[in-house]
Amino acid sequence: MAAVVTFESVWISGPSRSGKTTELLKCFRHLMDLWSETRKTDPLPRNQNSPLWAEPPILVLGATGDNRLELAQRLDEATGNRYAVKSTTPLGFFQEEVSLFWPMLIESLNLQAQYPLQLRPETEQELATLLWRPHLDEENWPWVGVNEYRLVRNTLDLMQLAAFAGIEAEQIPDILQLGLPDEPSPGLWKGLASLQSRWRQWCLQRGLLSYGIICELYWRYLLPNRTYQSHLLRRYRWVLADDVDEYPAIARHLFDFLLDRGVVGAFTFNPEGGVRLGLGADQNYLGGLPVGRTGRSAQPSLRTIELSPPEAGMGAAGRDGVVELVMSGVGGDDLDALLGDFAPEASWGERGASGVHPQKKVFSIQTVSRGEMLRQMTGKIAEAVRQGVAPEEIAIVAAGLDEIARYTIIQSLNRYGVPAYSLNDQRPLASSPIIRALLTLLAVIYPGLGRLVDRDAVAEMLVILSGHPRKQPAIDPVRAGLLADRCYVPAIESSGDTTYRPQLLPVTAFARWDRVGYGATTAYDQILQWLTEQRHQLEQRLIANPRIVLDRASQKFLLSDHHLPFDQLAALRELMETAAHYWEVLERLNRHDHQVPEYVTVGQFIQMLRQGTVTANPFPVTTGIQKGVTIANIYQYRVTRCHHSWHFWIDVGSPLWSQGGAASLFGSQLFLQEWSGKAWTAEDEQQADAERLRRILLDLLLRVGDSLYLCHSDLSASGQEQTGPLLAFVNAII
Repeated sequence: MAAVVTFESVWISGPSRSGKTTELLKCFRHLMDLWSETRKTDPLPRNQNSPLWAEPPILVLGATGDNRLELAQRLDEATGNRYAVKSTTPLGFFQEEVSLFWPMLIESLNLQAQYPLQLRPETEQELATLLWRPHLDEENWPWVGVNEYRLVRNTLDLMQLAAFAGIEAEQIPDILQLGLPDEPSPGLWKGLASLQSRWRQWCLQRGLLSYGIICELYWRYLLPNRTYQSHLLRRYRWVLADDVDEYPAIARHLFDFLLDRGVVGAFTFNPEGGVRLGLGADQNYLGGLPVGRTGRSAQPSLRTIELSPPEAGMGAAGRDGVVELVMSGVGGDDLDALLGDFAPEASWGERGASGVHPQKKVFSIQTVSRGEMLRQMTGKIAEAVRQGVAPEEIAIVAAGLDEIARYTIIQSLNRYGVPAYSLNDQRPLASSPIIRALLTLLAVIYPGLGRLVDRDAVAEMLVILSGHPRKQPAIDPVRAGLLADRCYVPAIESSGDTTYRPQLLPVTAFARWDRVGYGATTAYDQILQWLTEQRHQLEQRLIANPRIVLDRASQKFLLSDHHLPFDQLAALRELMETAAHYWEVLERLNRHDHQVPEYVTVGQFIQMLRQGTVTANPFPVTTGIQKGVTIANIYQYRVTRCHHSWHFWIDVGSPLWSQGGAASLFGSQLFLQEWSGKAWTAEDEQQADAERLRRILLDLLLRVGDSLYLCHSDLSASGQEQTGPLLAFVNAII
């Protein structure tokens, strides 16, 4: 064990792409060499209780699922796959520990003995809304400008933020009252606390765990437990954590406990990171980890390794000047000194033999309308590809990317023959046509759901289920509309009779059925026959749950004789996983509560997805390497730690560049350890926005290789003038 003590814990700090993870791998290899030497000199090599003999007792943490998988792969490559380490994310670790030591929590909290079941975010939202429905209707919550969906989401997010911060849920009303004293109703926060308390108790009684409940159970009940502490120290003697600036505050509780008891650690930290700040991460609190320990261990502090920005990349020398330019608006004779490597160029420039610009340059594309800006941008990308730039070297980054802009960019690039894809595109499942078709199919098969079906949905279903995804469908939209008009019979129950179903009549039900054509008639008859068979089996109770119907429909109409494109296949996998989880939770609830008729749960599932719910990504998290131009918003691009030779920043005049938007939860600033306890003012918000913009610029500029294009339109998509903070950078280039 002496060899273990001689190894210092290490704190590796540096900006993006400075080699922090590479340095962490060096620490890992040194740890494994150290473990091998220790095993050779172990006085009891045959003692199975010796944690240093059986396997390396090491815990490896990555900030997100994708980062964790990449880190695990690099660890395997660095050691030749000789060691099986425990690799997970902080939230994944808390979840696994709560599940593993669930019997201990059952005993301490006096819970019913049952295996815990984790709730996905979409199911959590749905169940909380149903549980709180009577209270939401009775109380008429006086939260101006907040609809029911947002009220439920904010209430659940506040629970999660408190759990991430290591704050007792009972303190949430007081924190909100101090930080947000201008809310119209003095009893609003206490009312939300009442809902949160009921939700927590309701879940624990049924063994249902959300991320917020999992984290609260871990830091509040499990980590302080002495029995658990002894198990934890026996299992892990080393810990490696990458990008701890993206971790919640309770991760430091874990690290402090381990380091204070002699566990050796290696951590990487990006002072300019904090991508998940606003989503539960506490960058500054984790940044205080290297200070001297105060526990039982004689380990004064962590040895700090400071890394410099990479020399390659256009942001290495000029990024500080760009940030100063944007923040202070300095101009005139100081521009050349500030911009450094960012030399303005008015023309496309000459290309070297390697196919890239001989000098790093920054350009601007400025138009009056947004549409024209997008057209000029895609034209420049197409020209770059024609001159030898690979599409994989190009990234389009936006502060807020609406569906119209995303569609316009992809279609325009495809017309030029340039492939493009959206990075970690998180859109509602119901935005996919194949998902809408399958949901309509469920509503047609199950009784009592006629109100969820209309003619347009039936026509779309016929088109999707009759065609190859890469070819013309057997039933085109015109014929599908004709069939829906003539053969679809709606059935909206009005007297409580739930046996009614919408009907699809045979194609011969109208006089001019010959107009449909042979191919469309054959495809329609096949769909109709399949629907009849499923209904018959449902009446005979041969279909256990709707997942079977979805699987059969996918195999029959979508996967039987062709391969779906990647995006459609991912959406289909996402639907199947969402449905599987949804009915797994329902099976658990049926053991505790009155069983709800199946058609009701099917209807709730359909409505949940049609409301625009964004479901969890299908497993595995990573999507692999995709060929084409990368399209991403700022958050997705930074959190996946991408870098490209060519960057196109669009809508640089938008104020969204300095705003948190969807990447900042309601009230998140009040649950940081550094919060002063005073009311959050407009000045505080402005300062937080400025700090966020500074981190974004410092980070993104290091992820640009050769060329940066600032794409700006005077008018936004809504016709408003854009006067965002990056206009100073654009004007300097012009």
